[in-house]
Amino acid sequence: MGANDTTPTTVYDLIVIGGSAGGLSVAISSLRSGLQRVRVLESASKVALPDLIGPNQLDVGFGETVTSIDVLGDAHLVVDTNRLSYRTRAVLVADRHVDTDWTPPISLPDSPRIHIGAAGPFADEDVLLVGLSDHAVELCAQFADTGNRVVLAASGLDPSLLSPAGASVLRKLERERQATLLYRSTPKQFTLVDGFPMADFGDRRTPDLQFDQVVFAPGRSMFRPGDVGASDAAIDSGRLWFIGDPDVDAPATTAPGWQVGVAMAEALFPELDVEPVASGLTRRTKHTGAIEELRQEHYNATITAFEPTHSDLWVLRVRPDHGDTSYLPGQYASLGLGFWEERIDDAPDPEAEQRWDKLIRRSYSISSRMFDEHGYLTDDNGLDQLEFFIVLVPPTEDNTPALTPRLALKQVGDRIYLGPKVAGRYTLKPVTDPKAEIVFFSTGTGEAPHNGMIVELLRKGHTGPIISAVTVRESKDLGYEQKHRELESRYPNYHYLPMPTREPGVPKRYLQDLIRDDDFSSRLGVTLSPETTHVFLCGNPAMIGIPEDEDGELKFPDTVGVVQLLSERGFTVDRRHAPGNIHFEEYW
Repeated sequence: MGANDTTPTTVYDLIVIGGSAGGLSVAISSLRSGLQRVRVLESASKVALPDLIGPNQLDVGFGETVTSIDVLGDAHLVVDTNRLSYRTRAVLVADRHVDTDWTPPISLPDSPRIHIGAAGPFADEDVLLVGLSDHAVELCAQFADTGNRVVLAASGLDPSLLSPAGASVLRKLERERQATLLYRSTPKQFTLVDGFPMADFGDRRTPDLQFDQVVFAPGRSMFRPGDVGASDAAIDSGRLWFIGDPDVDAPATTAPGWQVGVAMAEALFPELDVEPVASGLTRRTKHTGAIEELRQEHYNATITAFEPTHSDLWVLRVRPDHGDTSYLPGQYASLGLGFWEERIDDAPDPEAEQRWDKLIRRSYSISSRMFDEHGYLTDDNGLDQLEFFIVLVPPTEDNTPALTPRLALKQVGDRIYLGPKVAGRYTLKPVTDPKAEIVFFSTGTGEAPHNGMIVELLRKGHTGPIISAVTVRESKDLGYEQKHRELESRYPNYHYLPMPTREPGVPKRYLQDLIRDDDFSSRLGVTLSPETTHVFLCGNPAMIGIPEDEDGELKFPDTVGVVQLLSERGFTVDRRHAPGNIHFEEYW
């Protein structure tokens, strides 16, 4: 039995050893889930977050140091302390050792105002706290409670790795303006000015700041079985758990603070209806300060228009904060949102867990509004924004799209990333004859670059035939149809051929069929000739049919595409150093 002589008769559901943020989290969640008897054993005179005791009616034994843990029968453990013995269904060791060998990552001047670890007490002082763990949150709450003005520099902090109590307290400190949180900044060096530490953050976001006190929250390590006198039988029982990062030396029943409560409940308390741990993204989005700092750091443009063709298809306009928006019709730019943004679907997104504070970037062809507010053909280079035509990409078993499910939740006025440059060789540069036949083939949103190219040709007085053929699933997917019909009514040399492939009552035909069946000649009276015609292709690679060069010969894919059909009629693919009359977008 250990230090005490009698077997305890009261049976606890859970004994938590250590009043750390992680330990308090499990005690609170266990009570809320339905456990009746939970006690926290704290060897010191106070727990890490004292304000959580009263509101959550926590039972805490102060000044109790655990001396041994052993099995008692088949279903219980017995915990001996310097004062009492406890009989319990489960034990969580939540105490942590301060790493006495830990040193800050930067050199520090010698000053009594710069501390590593426990410091104070301070009152009514400006305190800079540097750290990104539960320990940093505990110290931040401690300094705020004694009336200090606290700045927490937590560059690299992942809020989802905090314990639930730590995360909740951090949000409360920020919400109630008891602490200023710098999620993306950390001091790069310190100097002493009149004896007070001056912090240089080395970035444009945070100016140099002077403080009365600077405190670094050192690393901590988990308690091991020997620290609480645990017997081998107690360890093997599966009823003794530890807060920490699992490693080869840790017991199998080890889990981090954000996860351990649910893991214990699922293993030991089948009577509880326990909600699974929310995804890291869900837990992070509660920390609005962290999200806003990420947005401020990465986003450089504003959404000025978000016009749905339907729920899964949108015309989007973006205005950059700075820089030029000029481009050649047909070129593309990159858009981006953070992995931290919410998705419109519930698809599994493992990349978001690994890269939650990074940007998702994708290239999109620049579209055109085609007409200005007065009804004239627009010159998009005279505007201060760019237009894009974007479809929501659904998840599949093999692919979880990252950007468009996040973009779907955005509104006018929201912030976004716009790449610093437009790029692309897919332009009208090869077209030098104003009488040439110009044919545009596209699938879905692949008609985006063609919108501006067509307007550019008409604005500059192209007199030869201009034909735009686009396949979509249904007519509702034609986001610019009315504008193209208006062009047809104004310009007799322009023809728009929309081809829905899944529209009831409409025969299914593909772009390749227009060539096979010679529709251009029979329907429009236009002859496609390698000598005078340029063909532009954008969209599904299967429609294009991009060939590979094998020893000087073109090898086409199994599915016959437009390139192969045109090549058989004497057309040639346009290459960087070998001009041709078949042009296709290469970044798809």
